[in-house]
Amino acid sequence: MTPRLSVVVPFYGVGEYLGDCLESIAQQAWGDFEAILVDDGSPDDSAVVAKEFCARDERFRLIQQENAGPGPARDAGIQEATGEYLAFVDGDDLVSRYGFAALVRTLDRTGSDFAGGNARRFNNSFGVRPSWLHKQPFARVRHATHVTEFPDLVLDRMLWNKVYRRSFWTEYGYTFPPIRYEDYPVALKAHLDAVTVDTITQAVYYWRERESGESITQQKFQLGNIRDRVTSAGMVLDLVENAVPVVRRRVHAHLAQIDVLTLMSAFGSVPADDEQALVDLSRVLLDRLDEDVLAKTHRYDRIQHAALRSGDVDLLRRLADFRNAGGLRGGARAAARGRRLEYNYPGLGESAVPRRLYGVRDQDLSLATSVREVGWVDGKLSVKGTAEIRHLETDGTSSLDIALAVDKTSYPLEVRRYAALDLHGTKSLVGFEVLLDPELLGECTGAPAHFEVRMRSGRRARTGMLGGQGPGSPGWPPGAWIDATNWIQPGPGKYGWFSLRLLTDPCRLTAVEQAGDELVLHGQASFDEPSLFLSRPVVGGEEEVPLEVDGRDFTARLPIRDLIDAANHDDPFGRRTTRVFRVRGPEEQQRVLLWTAGDTALTRVVDDRMVTLTRSTGGYVNLHESPIRTTAVSAVVEGGELVVCGAGGDATFSWRRYLTDSDDHLDVACRRTTHADGRWSVAADVAALVPVTAVQVSVDPLAALADWILFATSADGTAHAVQCEPFLCSRLPLAIDHGTHALAVRPHAGTLHVEVR
Repeated sequence: MTPRLSVVVPFYGVGEYLGDCLESIAQQAWGDFEAILVDDGSPDDSAVVAKEFCARDERFRLIQQENAGPGPARDAGIQEATGEYLAFVDGDDLVSRYGFAALVRTLDRTGSDFAGGNARRFNNSFGVRPSWLHKQPFARVRHATHVTEFPDLVLDRMLWNKVYRRSFWTEYGYTFPPIRYEDYPVALKAHLDAVTVDTITQAVYYWRERESGESITQQKFQLGNIRDRVTSAGMVLDLVENAVPVVRRRVHAHLAQIDVLTLMSAFGSVPADDEQALVDLSRVLLDRLDEDVLAKTHRYDRIQHAALRSGDVDLLRRLADFRNAGGLRGGARAAARGRRLEYNYPGLGESAVPRRLYGVRDQDLSLATSVREVGWVDGKLSVKGTAEIRHLETDGTSSLDIALAVDKTSYPLEVRRYAALDLHGTKSLVGFEVLLDPELLGECTGAPAHFEVRMRSGRRARTGMLGGQGPGSPGWPPGAWIDATNWIQPGPGKYGWFSLRLLTDPCRLTAVEQAGDELVLHGQASFDEPSLFLSRPVVGGEEEVPLEVDGRDFTARLPIRDLIDAANHDDPFGRRTTRVFRVRGPEEQQRVLLWTAGDTALTRVVDDRMVTLTRSTGGYVNLHESPIRTTAVSAVVEGGELVVCGAGGDATFSWRRYLTDSDDHLDVACRRTTHADGRWSVAADVAALVPVTAVQVSVDPLAALADWILFATSADGTAHAVQCEPFLCSRLPLAIDHGTHALAVRPHAGTLHVEVR
């Protein structure tokens, strides 16, 4: 029988990852598919992995060819495909279990030509994070839309997060050019050709990145790569030459933001012999872009454009070095020139770039705020953060006012100011703390309350809302009772503003325990005759949990084995199933179950799986089922050692630091102690985490000298980053002073890190 979906998987040199990729396809909820694996002359054992998989699963078949590049490899796979629908997967990536099903079903409903979904970036060191490139195009569900109606779809330049109707693909005869960056011309042409397309917010694709992160790589800046990038961009510009103006402008702006920026950054690493060729290629692309679009780019971009047009290679190199090394992270400090302010960027005062481009505009001097720590001190809510006006020095002559905004009423707060690192890496008077007592917190209403910030530095005053939550307690802020019936839950709110929510008599979990092979939950509802349901946020579906009810108090018993047997994860990397609890009343009232059961999660292991009852970032109850995870639950400094305690896994531990632009790493071994209850603690000298050559190699003043990640290595040699339990996240960061250096233990995307400055 002809399958409904054909999945084309080209691969080259990905033997280390191909098995996981194919396994994620095999485990699809949408089982009616064929997978055509295309060996593009791979020099490693990728073909062996593919053959073994094809022998196990008849839905997979392999074709092999001489190396021709990813585009021709995809074309070869398409020729063999027989399905009604067509999808693409790269051999080192993963697909979510319900992704293909969601995309095919929306196409069946709407009749659109293709559908696309969200993507996630992932690696072992930093876990899973949203893909910023896909954030805008897939922020909302849109049925039967088009790029002319929603121009942000021009950012959707990948093939692999979509399912295409095969008849549509064949009608337009799409083929891939034999270059790198071959996907954008095809993806954009499909958007222009389509009658309608669908977008969904669900993450359908997991896009792997190197362990050292999204850094500048030599391969990215090889001249052959750059030449292909310019060729691809030229094809894209040809496609939109006569497109509707809004689409044409959006494409030009995107190429200026991504592709031209990449070319400018290449001057920091390209060999001297290739510099003139890079100048010529960069000019080809820059000259094709709309001048009105270029005039609206970042000031630093326009400085680089001017340097390129002048042919000043030395300045182009210095500008690239400054940018690549993080010089724009905080923005250069403004320097006074008479009554004017100027950016102290490379090239200031030189003839290659008009001096006006270095001028600081008034709108550039915006308010910058961050939330660094959130906690409860003697019953009061403590919020620590920073506030400054960008590019200006913050000294004792500045003033800072913060008020709690509840509906239309503002309550001024007492502000304690202190020295902290500003955006330029200088210790200045940017730090602040506000304390809110229960009486004031009681003024909050059901609508989120925010913090109004007003700052004056010199003759400039700026206002705004407090935002910029950092990792640790700002991302996992602890809530607390302020009286017998009212709970305050801090956290992110509208537009990313830091907010406070007052929950009056919430449905809550009050205690949890294990009794035999069951998890026993005790709670209290906001209404009589409560019912309890478990639901899955991503793929939907729910089941009712039997309750023992006494008025509004209830007890639920969850057999651990049943929870494991019902697991059905949609995360192909973490392989975790997450469920949430919802409480319903007789009049269809519905509440999410709030965690008020202390500051410790409950974890139980059965065979090779584990069930964890814990809290979400918003303070609600989450139930996770996953493989056994090595998880950190506490971190303290004792006698010059950093001691981390946790559970799960028979492993050795080390703090690992990846080298710049590399997957090579250095390890600092930890001393492990196993405790009677099966938990472990590992200790490492704080001094060992400060690099011997602790020299600031980046012009980014906030860049860490080292970023260590706690790794566990099992007996078979498999290494994985240790997870950071949510309740530990809510107690971090942990600040450590060591001589002239400052260390901070923080969570990043669910893994435990130590940053050294």
